[in-house]
This record gives sequence, C-alpha cells and structure tokens, in this order.
Amino acid sequence: MTDFIVDPLVEFCVDVIGEIGYLGIFLLMLVESANIPMPSEATMLFAGFKVDDGDLTLLGITAAGVLGNVVGSWGGYAIGYWGREELLERHRVFHVSPKQMARVERWFERYGAATVFFTRMLPIVRTFISTPAGAAHMNFWKFTAYTAAGCIPWVLLLGYIGVKVGENWEEWRDKLHYFDYVVLAGLIVLAVWGFVRWRQGKRGGTDPDTADAQAAAEG
Repeated sequence: MTDFIVDPLVEFCVDVIGEIGYLGIFLLMLVESANIPMPSEATMLFAGFKVDDGDLTLLGITAAGVLGNVVGSWGGYAIGYWGREELLERHRVFHVSPKQMARVERWFERYGAATVFFTRMLPIVRTFISTPAGAAHMNFWKFTAYTAAGCIPWVLLLGYIGVKVGENWEEWRDKLHYFDYVVLAGLIVLAVWGFVRWRQGKRGGTDPDTADAQAAAEG
C-alpha cells in the first residue's frame, strides 16, 4: 500500500532533479518542509547518485536541500502563527484549550531550540514541526537558525549515502523506511500515552493542566 503511494512520488522526484538539478532539489525539499510529506530520502539519495554520476556536487545538493527546507519551514511556521486561532482554538477537530496552548508556549520557550533542532533530523516529525513552533510564537529568527542547523546533518547524510551507494540508492531508500516505521510507532505510543493520561485526569475530576498547576503550587 505504501509503495502504491510512495513510488509515484519517488519517480516524480527523480524526474524533477533530472530535469532542473539544484533548483529541483530546492523545490522538492521546500515542499517536503511545508507540511507536505514529500519523501526527502528519495530526493537526497537520488541527488547523491547524481553527484556520483558527475552531474552535481555534494556541497551544491546539500546547500539546495537545506535552503529548500528552511524556506519551506517558513510556510509551516506561518500556518501555525497566523492560523492559530482558526486552526487550534476554534476548530472542532483540532481544538486546543487555552491552558493546553499555554503549555505549548511554555515548552517552546524552554525547549524550542532543542525541539526544532532534533526533530528536523527525524522522518515524519521533521515535516510538521514548523506549525506548532509557529503556533507557540517561537521567535522567528531563532526558529530559522535551529531549523537550518537541524537540516544540515540530515540532508548531508542522505546526500553522502547517495554518493557512496551510487546506482543502488533505491535499495537504501527502502531500508530507510524501517526507520520511518520506528518513528511512526513511537508517535503512536506517545499519542496513546497522552490520551490515557487525559482520560485519567477526566475520571479524577481534574484535567492534566490543572493537576500540573496544583503540583507546581504545592511544590
């Protein structure tokens, strides 16, 4: 099922990079960073293969990939920043209470730099981290700096692997899917844990936000 969805995207990435080179890498990585799950593994592994083929350079594909990710992240950030009220505070499905939003803001005030930096090196999560950062009103330039810093090792590593494996880059793309599954499983476990904690708070007559506030006051 995943191959049915992903394979056409991979072919699209190959065609775009084959036709317009660095600009294609920039555009594909921009889309991937703007809340649209374009496979960055396929983009950068094939770009690395093109380096091995003598058409591009490792420095060039890394710069194009990182720049695309940074510019694309601005779109995700803007969605969270300017659409916070409509998307999170008023929306029936994605509704976030003022107390929960305050907790998100406190989290990004304390750990925003580390959160953005490390999640930019994780599949799946890296695509969507920009929107909560924007919703929490994380400082824009701080967000940009740590986004770029987190993208560099991810983009460089994928490109380097592509260079080393050459025409076998597609085999490595398939292997990296296993890492995607591990991350996805971790996200599911985290979501289930959050739901259970929320239900326990409801049964106890106190929501988790109030419980945390009470615990802090007592401490």
